[in-house]
Amino acid sequence: MTRPHTLTQLQAHYGLRYRWLLLLTVMIGTMASIMSSTIINVAVPDMSRFFGLGQDRLQWVSSGFMVAMTVSMLTTPWLLARYGYRKTYSGAVGLLLAGGVAGGLTSNFELVLLARAVEGLASGVLQPIPAIIIVRAFGSGEQGRAGGIFGMGVVLAPAIGPSIGGVLVDWFGWRATFFMVVPFCVAALVMAARFVPALIAARENQHGDKATLDWRGLLLVVFSTLALLNGLGNLHSGATGQAAALLASSLLTLWVFVRLQRRLSHTHRGNHPRMPLMNMALFNHRQFSMGSVVSFIYGAALFGSTYLLPVYLQMGLGLSASYVGTMLLPAGLALAVTIPVVGRMADKYPTHWLVSTGLVLLAAGFALMVTVNLQTAIWVIVLWVVVGRVGLGFILPSLNRGSLLGLGKHLLPQGSSSINYVRTVGGAVGVQMCAIALDWRLAAHGETLAHPSTNPGRLLAFNEAFLMLALTCALAIGAAWNLRGAKKAAQGAP
Repeated sequence: MTRPHTLTQLQAHYGLRYRWLLLLTVMIGTMASIMSSTIINVAVPDMSRFFGLGQDRLQWVSSGFMVAMTVSMLTTPWLLARYGYRKTYSGAVGLLLAGGVAGGLTSNFELVLLARAVEGLASGVLQPIPAIIIVRAFGSGEQGRAGGIFGMGVVLAPAIGPSIGGVLVDWFGWRATFFMVVPFCVAALVMAARFVPALIAARENQHGDKATLDWRGLLLVVFSTLALLNGLGNLHSGATGQAAALLASSLLTLWVFVRLQRRLSHTHRGNHPRMPLMNMALFNHRQFSMGSVVSFIYGAALFGSTYLLPVYLQMGLGLSASYVGTMLLPAGLALAVTIPVVGRMADKYPTHWLVSTGLVLLAAGFALMVTVNLQTAIWVIVLWVVVGRVGLGFILPSLNRGSLLGLGKHLLPQGSSSINYVRTVGGAVGVQMCAIALDWRLAAHGETLAHPSTNPGRLLAFNEAFLMLALTCALAIGAAWNLRGAKKAAQGAP
């Protein structure tokens, strides 16, 4: 008997349960990739003692991963066209597994950084795939529910992973954070061999094996992204001249990249189709363009608040690190519960309503932090954080779906990888902008975080940073409202 090869053949072979088995398979691999990105943070103090290094070099354990992940996301459409879904997914999971094992076994810091870069490359390839699978394997009436279940699993990984990782580091040392992804990767590889289709359709991308990777575009993206992040970093450190030069270089490179992508969309080289890294035709769709704007701001608010909130609770309110972790747990659980509930709602209610509601709640959560002072009850602070995380729960299962549903089948891989790239870049920018805004307002109030004591001036600086995040989220509501029409598009979705 011929082994099932396409999505249709696998659906016929396994029956109605197949789509959920496929979702579980891609969810496990994605959870492993997200866990590898966040769990390493709890091991930084132990790594500092082991390697005898300061924060200036150790920060590359996280930064190197993020840069590698960001740039590799845009290669996913080419990999899917060239090698198919099963080989691409299994190859990325295998690469993540290799990075985890190598990083856990080595005693050389440069090899640790190399292992983290390998893990980042694998994570970047993996993360756009689930959104494509959900749109193609589930009917329009189930996509929201599937996205909600997937989102709940993915959110639980960074919520619970660091807590488990902290225990493992105490017991076994920093190497345990690398090895923690191994069982997830092994399970994902075994399941992928059975449940991930080689192709979605029999005749899909029939010239994909001849498609050439846009290396020029990839190099431009790498340079533009590095120039942007380093420019913001120099702005943070006060080197304004270097920052201006790097940010201008990033914008110029981005302009060249867009021109190149537009030209590649209309050219061929003999029998070898030229696949652009980011098809600019995506932005001809209003829903995708507006979804990209919201994704960028969503990423900035999510990652920016993830940086700002713990700093505020520890350096602003004077709470201990372990106490802060306990305080933030209810918010993580609220987010995990909200996502599947909103996922079901996404099958019934318009996308722009759900995303706009989420942005309003997110903005309210940031704005309400201004009411906090040194006498505020802990439960009030927890409640305000929960409000913001519920807002995130409204956005996550709705945004990708609403942005992608208006696209044709041939644009889905490009759309998923592009919107994940935009969100990740937004996250990196959000962290830097929160740090810059906080330093700016601290200086304006004659304050610094160098000493442990807290005072009203320091709290005022934090409040102004939170208001900046609230205003940013409020500005995104206009773009979110332009996602209207996604429900109509869903009726003709593949």
